[in-house]
Amino acid sequence: MRKIREVLRLKAEGFSDRQIAAAIGSARSTVQECVRRAREAGVTWPLSPVMDEAALHARMYRRVVPLSRTPKPDFAYLHEELRRRGVTRLLLWEEYKAAHPDGWQYSVFCDQYRRWLSTQELVLRQEHSPGDKLFVDYAGQTVSITDRLTGDTREAQIFVAVLGYSNYSYAEASLTQGAADWLGAHVRALTYFGGAPRAIVPDNLRSGVTKAHRYDPELNRAYHDFAEHYQLAILPARARKPRDKAKVETGVLVVERWILARLRNRTFFSLGDLNTSIRELLERLNTRPFKKIDGNRRSRFEAGERGLLKPSPGRAYEFGEWRKAKVHPDYHIEVARAYYSVPYRLIGERVDVRLTAHGVEVFHEGALVAAHARAQSRAQRLTRRVHRPEKHLAVIDQTVERLAERARLIGPATLKVLEHQALAHKHVEETLRGAQGILRLAHDFTPARLEAACKRALALKAYSYRAIRTLIQTPISAPATPALDLAHENVRGAKYFQ
Repeated sequence: MRKIREVLRLKAEGFSDRQIAAAIGSARSTVQECVRRAREAGVTWPLSPVMDEAALHARMYRRVVPLSRTPKPDFAYLHEELRRRGVTRLLLWEEYKAAHPDGWQYSVFCDQYRRWLSTQELVLRQEHSPGDKLFVDYAGQTVSITDRLTGDTREAQIFVAVLGYSNYSYAEASLTQGAADWLGAHVRALTYFGGAPRAIVPDNLRSGVTKAHRYDPELNRAYHDFAEHYQLAILPARARKPRDKAKVETGVLVVERWILARLRNRTFFSLGDLNTSIRELLERLNTRPFKKIDGNRRSRFEAGERGLLKPSPGRAYEFGEWRKAKVHPDYHIEVARAYYSVPYRLIGERVDVRLTAHGVEVFHEGALVAAHARAQSRAQRLTRRVHRPEKHLAVIDQTVERLAERARLIGPATLKVLEHQALAHKHVEETLRGAQGILRLAHDFTPARLEAACKRALALKAYSYRAIRTLIQTPISAPATPALDLAHENVRGAKYFQ
């Protein structure tokens, strides 16, 4: 359901079907089908606040209409027409449909044209709109960082980001190309630019793309969260297709020539020192005048691109590592050598866990079911009361004080019996068991009979559960009184005593 909403949102923002497919990790045909069904069902973005997931699915997936694939257009004619100013694929498709009502739909029309174009050995120059795309990659060249004490060196990786329209660039060094450094560099790049573009075009780095594919790349879950946080699309470049990210390829080359080459003879003892030097040279690069057009990267960015970037969200993005876990019979999961509770109804289920530096979030079928602060020690067990079943809560809540309060409501004799039991037993659990048994008799019989039995037990000094149960089952009988016959000859009357 989340993917349906994401398809509708990105389509409303003008992304193509192929771009949307790459962004959400689905096949292009799936995106086409979703868009077609939404159009036929009259579903538009933004969705109505009252339309929930079930209503959206029921409205869009009522019937399936097959696509027609004939007749074919003249691709050579289309290619020549697209060279003319103002002519678009949509216009040419509308003319094609007017001539052939049973012809291809727009998405198939564009896809087949692209396939034909790929066979013509032509290079199509990419034109980028302001605020549209940011191209990111790591440079092939690294910079050594030396340990002052041991003299050991470590190679720092150089992250480069280039805006497509203005060529405004950002660069920084990180110790690894791992997911945390990769996404951290993205966040700092967007902070440097002062906003987010509509889409980011990365290479097929493992930290960003789990499975590279020409049509259906699979994004890293954390990278997908990052995209949702900044409300942008991720459009991975095709494998072994450097022209898809020509901007950053050129940007990397410029950074290597104008920044890293100038640092080749310097020795750096910390990552902070290296990034300070990179930032100084980066400012010089962004203010260096263009050779063929007026201005520089910064002036072009300030004039035509800064205002079109999306503002950053108010809440800062926090990197989270995604893992899977199975709920144990004690309704806890094990993550990073610590234990966190989830609702007991999920025992035996598999859940998704987002692990950040400060917290742990647990999701089941896309819904957040538990959230905890990060454990501070190994094997620590964090449990929320609301995750326990009622039976377990009843056991946990049983304390001597609570049992004494229940006994006080029955009567003073019952309370006194429990106090004697507490003095007689050596362990608190032994006291709890005996007291629970005695108070249970109020349910099996009546509170009044239990109080009466406890009074007799106090008189007999018998405080055990067995004694109380015997007494409550034994009725109290009145002593027999012999009848006096005043007419008997041996009975002396009042006159005798006078």
